[in-house]
Amino acid sequence: MSNRVFVTGATGEVGRRVVPELIRLGYDVTAVGRSKEKRAALAKVGATPVASPSNEHGRISTSVAARALAGHSTVINLATHMPPSTMRMMLPWEWRENDHIRCEDSAALVTAALEAGVTRFVQESFAPVYADEGDRWIDESCPIEPVKYNRTVVDAERSAARFTSSGGVGIALRFAGFYGPDQLLRDMVGVVRKGWSPVPGPPQSYWSSCAHDDAASAVVAALRPNVAAGTYNVCDDEPLHRIEWTETLARAAGAQMPKQIPAWLSKLNGTMQLLSRSQRMSNAKLRQASGWSPTWKSAREGLPNAVAMLATAA
Repeated sequence: MSNRVFVTGATGEVGRRVVPELIRLGYDVTAVGRSKEKRAALAKVGATPVASPSNEHGRISTSVAARALAGHSTVINLATHMPPSTMRMMLPWEWRENDHIRCEDSAALVTAALEAGVTRFVQESFAPVYADEGDRWIDESCPIEPVKYNRTVVDAERSAARFTSSGGVGIALRFAGFYGPDQLLRDMVGVVRKGWSPVPGPPQSYWSSCAHDDAASAVVAALRPNVAAGTYNVCDDEPLHRIEWTETLARAAGAQMPKQIPAWLSKLNGTMQLLSRSQRMSNAKLRQASGWSPTWKSAREGLPNAVAMLATAA
């Protein structure tokens, strides 16, 4: 059983990088694809594709999932349902499906994993729920303060903790702000070219980020046996002040330095308020436990690469 891994969210930005890397390392990977096309893509890279173990209402069924997980040692739950654009991220109702996934589906998947004898459960989580800590380094002991739209982050992490309390190794990976050659970065480049920063918050506050490739390698590192149960930040080594993060993006996009988002706009809703916090996150715990380190030390190096890849993809 030691090398059989079950992956949900296998075709997302992180999952589609995790699956081929696991296969390269010799794992036997079962990967969830929600359409025939996605399952075909998973089979093409060497995974065993399966449909989502859901009931007639589209929610994870504990009984169906337990059967699907039989014989697997590890579950990696990367399932999310993110709003498809930066504008729609500002709308509370766009997060409802993601809430169901984090709250109901994560809990059902943990229950199924325990029934199936799975020994390690890795749960995707969200690091920017930390409180505003100014210039202080943020480690996993710092308090979190989710807002209404993402309170279910707590539910997902609670499910991972329940897996641990029931005798398994439950791991929650708190990912910092993702970037990579995707639609979100395309939207950000568009905003910068229109003369505005896409990142809310005071210019000298910190923004911690993480490239998609580095997020994927952190997931794989979490499977190493010396990584104990618990919560781990996944972020780059050098969080940047927002003004430098924005300047880096603008330069990579061939745009002039944009104007910062007015402070009053940053207070419009919970999403903007949360993303305006100063969060200088540390990845020391994961580095020490697993030996993982990001390829891109900071967005200073990683963002230009992502923007270049975005241009190539276009």
